[in-house]
Amino acid sequence: MLLEMFFSSIYTCTKERESPVTNIFKFIQQSRQEASKIVWPNRRETITTTVMVFIMVAILSTFFLITDSIISFLLRIVLSISF
Repeated sequence: MLLEMFFSSIYTCTKERESPVTNIFKFIQQSRQEASKIVWPNRRETITTTVMVFIMVAILSTFFLITDSIISFLLRIVLSISF
């Protein structure tokens, strides 16, 4: 961690300062380059992943319903026992 801070401080001290306007234009150019690398899913992939999400939601909601019912049932039994 300290070495990283040391080397980054050396790098920033020796590097020439660029004007803020150049930095903004450079940032916009780099942002556009990165945005051009984005690969959007096609219609079939979108539908497939949406269906998979709905299936997983149904499975997990069923699992949690069953688990909650079992825990509720066991708690009622334990709380109904009087000493």
